[in-house]
Amino acid sequence: MFTFTIDSSNYDETKLNLVQIEELINKHRNLIGRIKKNQRYYEANHDIKRRQKKLKTSANNRVVCNHAKDISDTATGYFMNSPISYASYDNQNKESIDKLTDAFDKADVDDVDSDNAHDMSICGVAYEYVYIKQGETEIAVRNLEPDHTFLVYDDTIEQNLLFGVYYYRYKDAITSQQCYRATVCTKNYITTMILECNNRNRHRFIDKPVKHFFGDVPIIEYRNNKLCIGDFEQQISLIDAYNKLMSDRVNDKEQFVESLLVIYGSLMGDDNEEVSETMKILKENGLLELPAEARAEYLSRVFDEAGMEVLRKAIKEDIYTFSHVPNLTDENFVGNSSGVAMEYKLLGLQMITGEKEKYYIKGLKRRIELFCNYLNIKAIVIDPGNVKITFTRKLPKNLNELAQMVANLSGKVSNETLIEQLPFIEDAPSEMEKVKKENEESVKLQQQMFKQQSDVPFNQDEENKDDETGNDTDTKNDASNVKGNKQNSSIPN
Repeated sequence: MFTFTIDSSNYDETKLNLVQIEELINKHRNLIGRIKKNQRYYEANHDIKRRQKKLKTSANNRVVCNHAKDISDTATGYFMNSPISYASYDNQNKESIDKLTDAFDKADVDDVDSDNAHDMSICGVAYEYVYIKQGETEIAVRNLEPDHTFLVYDDTIEQNLLFGVYYYRYKDAITSQQCYRATVCTKNYITTMILECNNRNRHRFIDKPVKHFFGDVPIIEYRNNKLCIGDFEQQISLIDAYNKLMSDRVNDKEQFVESLLVIYGSLMGDDNEEVSETMKILKENGLLELPAEARAEYLSRVFDEAGMEVLRKAIKEDIYTFSHVPNLTDENFVGNSSGVAMEYKLLGLQMITGEKEKYYIKGLKRRIELFCNYLNIKAIVIDPGNVKITFTRKLPKNLNELAQMVANLSGKVSNETLIEQLPFIEDAPSEMEKVKKENEESVKLQQQMFKQQSDVPFNQDEENKDDETGNDTDTKNDASNVKGNKQNSSIPN
């Protein structure tokens, strides 16, 4: 944990103690060896690369199996694979939440969240800096390197945050002095200073303290867990053992191919020149002529391949078991795809992710407060306590089980809660509005169809049939009358 405590009785944010800050920077530099090592292992620069053999003729393969990167990438991907969503608890101040999310989008907080999660997994801690770009009025957010950032608290039981320091080393082109350029952020001011590394008596400010209007220290800390331990940090010894085993395994194979040739009962030559010539012929032709009573054989070490494979699997299993991160390529992991079995296999990953999420929400609340404090100056009033933070996990889901669960709980649980359980729904309230709109349109369509049917008389078909029948009868009667008239006209008077 890279935090420091100082006596705050004489602390004044407008008059910082430069000697004290320089001592804190030097102390921090002496404590970041662990972070440097974690970063080195993530980048595949393991200790096995510096191994030296006592015999120069011995094979010295240095194989790096980067389980550290695999563990860190898997844990980071599961924790921050989807952007964080924000809403209001009362569902009434949607406009103010939209203004906050717009400010987040302009500051590209999603990219910063991804970088923070990456640093948390590797280094055990992450830092970000909230500031206003020079010449602009919009808020910006930047991820800071954990090996160049630290926070300072007071010595009270509350451990109130006094200031944060971000520094980096550079060489002055004029004086050729190695210097530190440090940015010290207090509750109300930002002070930039230069500390000369080779001369402790010379310190100077670049500018006077500048007010930042965020209302609190604009450097935020995100812990991976309580002790700021990286996801693979405690498995480095197992990773080293795995690298040694695989390197020695390749060395044994190489030395087996380059085995020594032993000849019994014969000489390769009378002197070194003849021996060299014979060996040259042997390498070129692959043939060796020996007397009848002589023999030749290769001298090689015998190693237990089956035993080494058992040991390799055991070390690899321990690496993933103790890190609580599953090996996604393991056939035992992907063999059973049922929902309950998958949850049990991810139980360890969910536990460490829950720890990450708890501390990350704590940092996000500080970020929201800083944004709200600055937006209030611009007449944009947002209550930071009314902002709901939601993390989303994307894993293979059994949609049939989810659909059955939603159907069984319908009427017992709110529709919004049920819709939130579906992995392909990103915004449950908007989805409910779409469903409501579709239902209203469906009702209107049914009413229009019913109205069209009701405009037609109920007995219209029968009336038409009766009319047709009546017309036929009248026609027949008319025909009969005509026939009768003809008959009557033919009777003599």
